[in-house]
Amino acid sequence: MGMALITGASAGLGLEFARLFGSDKHDLILVARRKERLEALGAELEEAHGIKVHVIAADLMEPAAVDRIVAEVNAKGLKVDYLVNNAGFGSNGTFSELEPAKEIGQVQVNITTVVGLTRAFLPGMVQRRSGRILNLGSTAGFQPGPFMATYYASKAFVNSFTEALWFELKGTGVTATVSCPGPVATEFIAVAGNEKSKLAGMGMATPAGIAREAYDAMNAGKRRIVHGLQYKLVPLLNAFSPNAILLAVAASLNRKPPQLPG
Repeated sequence: MGMALITGASAGLGLEFARLFGSDKHDLILVARRKERLEALGAELEEAHGIKVHVIAADLMEPAAVDRIVAEVNAKGLKVDYLVNNAGFGSNGTFSELEPAKEIGQVQVNITTVVGLTRAFLPGMVQRRSGRILNLGSTAGFQPGPFMATYYASKAFVNSFTEALWFELKGTGVTATVSCPGPVATEFIAVAGNEKSKLAGMGMATPAGIAREAYDAMNAGKRRIVHGLQYKLVPLLNAFSPNAILLAVAASLNRKPPQLPG
């Protein structure tokens, strides 16, 4: 079987992707900041499925992280057959008041890392005429998102980038798929700091369900999968809705309620 590299593999969707690839007897390269979690997951999957799991602890907010990951993969003589760019995070609030390092870090993790890892491993896939890329986009990428401006914009990039790759790769034996979920019950909501927004109050899908749908879509070579019936309508509604309305709706979902005194 092939080798899958998964970023953000220590929790949430990344953990579920690792379990799916492992159950199909793929060897794994797990990437995340929390080395202890990766090692524990790796030991679990090796024992359960008889596979080999490699662990790379890396903070993807660091500009040098991609080069270090690629160097470590090459040093081990590994070939990446499946690349899952799952790592990503968001923030909530008025952009002018948010921490600059966190906003720039989102661009690094959500965009730059995706481009860097894809460019590093895609040529080998094309040369072997076999490979799959799965990028985690979002329904947030279908419209601008006031109060989560950087996150929405970063996911618009991932959505667009992946669909363009899908077209370019026709006939190569390699495919690129973008997964576009709505809110998912993971650590993301807490990290973004919008637990009290209307968006967080909407029905959230389970990581296992989203991961399975995305995994199957990737294996089928689909261009895009939008998860959840209510979200499948989002691209169509956006195409026929004035931008002012889209902005107002997104803002109402993302805005935190005012803090009450006392």
